Amino acid sequence: MSLSIRNQLPGSVTGITAGEAMATVKVRLDGGQDITAAITLDAVKDLGLTEGSAVRALVKSTEVSLTTGTVEGLSIRNQLAGTVDDIATGGAMASVKVSVPGGELTSAITKDAVTDLGLAPGTSVVALIKSTEVSLATA
Repeated sequence: MSLSIRNQLPGSVTGITAGEAMATVKVRLDGGQDITAAITLDAVKDLGLTEGSAVRALVKSTEVSLTTGTVEGLSIRNQLAGTVDDIATGGAMASVKVSVPGGELTSAITKDAVTDLGLAPGTSVVALIKSTEVSLATA
């Protein structure tokens, strides 16, 4: 199966907290960072997820926000530090490629945001991804 989701980060499940309908799944990415996915309990069962399961964290580019420093006081748990590799800008939007330990992310943000943040290749950034925007696939 082919997916248009460019952001596919390999890792393994380190914990699952199940509720009535939803579960939070903690994943240690191969690069050493931790990420949390909020997925349905049915998905956990369908994928056969347990601690130690090999997975890929999938995140659409439009769900990856960028900042130039660590942000405190946000409910966004997934904050991955990285470096801008490349920027492609159009009339309104930009595609920003970010290297993170163990992988690469693409963020689709506005062209104005690129200017406001002063982004350029080599800029240190933090990718912000809400747990509800992280899907999991078995590896």
